[in-house]
Amino acid sequence: MHGISTAYNLVNQGKTVAVLDRDLIASHTSGGNTGKVTSQHGLIYKYLYESNGEDYARRYFEANENALKNIKEIIAKENIDCDFEEKSAYVFTKDGKDMDKLKQEAEYCKRLGIPNQLTTKIDLPIDIVGAVRLDNQGQFDPVKYINGLVQAIINKGGKIFENSKVIDIEERDKEYIVSTEKASITTKYVVIATRYPIINFPGYYFLKMYQSTSFSMVFDTKTELNTDGYYINTELPTISLRTVKANGKNLLQIVGGDYKTGTGICGDPFKFLENKVLEMYPQAEKLSQWTAEDCISLDKIAYIGNFSNILKNIYVATGFNKWGITTANIAGDIIADKILGYKNKYEDIFKSSRLNPIKNKDELANMLKESGNGIILRKVKDTPNPTCTHLGCTLSWNPLEDTWDCACHGSRFSKDGKVIEGPAIKDL
Repeated sequence: MHGISTAYNLVNQGKTVAVLDRDLIASHTSGGNTGKVTSQHGLIYKYLYESNGEDYARRYFEANENALKNIKEIIAKENIDCDFEEKSAYVFTKDGKDMDKLKQEAEYCKRLGIPNQLTTKIDLPIDIVGAVRLDNQGQFDPVKYINGLVQAIINKGGKIFENSKVIDIEERDKEYIVSTEKASITTKYVVIATRYPIINFPGYYFLKMYQSTSFSMVFDTKTELNTDGYYINTELPTISLRTVKANGKNLLQIVGGDYKTGTGICGDPFKFLENKVLEMYPQAEKLSQWTAEDCISLDKIAYIGNFSNILKNIYVATGFNKWGITTANIAGDIIADKILGYKNKYEDIFKSSRLNPIKNKDELANMLKESGNGIILRKVKDTPNPTCTHLGCTLSWNPLEDTWDCACHGSRFSKDGKVIEGPAIKDL
């Protein structure tokens, strides 16, 4: 989504823009997300306050609130029919042990001037101990929104190329040759909007984040489903719930079962989610299901800006940590401003080249261990499993989706070896 958002901002400034998509627009993570347009990213503000300071935490909130406002303005300006609804965002708990976390989050939000409220009720048949509520948030159909942006880009002279997988980016005479399997484009500026960067060096993003897979399902609850908000819990496994519109009726979307891609699925997450819905609505009927990946940064903050300090005029946005709607809009503003030569007031919050102390040392250790194990496993154990075409890690078989998955960096391949998810470019 951030690639389309960046392109939209640039064509509005009269720039010549081309978007290259490996498959179809919005056919992967952007189209498969929850559609929550919110500044409430779980229990984030206490963490940001304590790890980066009061001013940083406040500006992070302001950046996301500005993105929410910007998205609403774009929808109105471009007349995009995307089922936008204003909702309240809730983080809830069924476990009394987590109530202290909610109270602390509410207190830190109060210090930051964020108008959260503590409550003991939500509009779903779930017995909760408590919840933190943030009003005046939004939700929409992400595919309809993205398609609206695409049409606006085309109307303003931009070019959209689907089924155009980028296989190489070569620097030549202060410009870049961006090559697909069939053609190439010469450009001064490149934005890597592939969720996980397809270039490894010199950005080294494969050492700064990992990929996580979530499971999503939609149900007809066979009831009149009207809620004032959307919901996510504090416990593990995480469960996220919201209503979605179809043919004038509210359906229920449930998302959860997150796990680090390629590390092995525990049980059947789809069945787990289905059981959670049936506990609330015994007559519910499953309508659809899918999975989606996202990149998780080790300090819980997205990387947005220059890809590296060496390759000039190449930009990246990644590590959205499951909150890609507002973050994608922020990224589109920051990167467009950089290309246009403007200073964006939020760019230092998400600085992509930051070298802050690693906040999640345990996960960094796991990443290095899995990368090492994945690379040497084939030699040591002579495993029959194939190796990833990204950096050579041994793949694991995913029986739930019939795919080969990489625990090192999250690439996924179909049963017959075709790339499904990057950063891998080549098939097995």
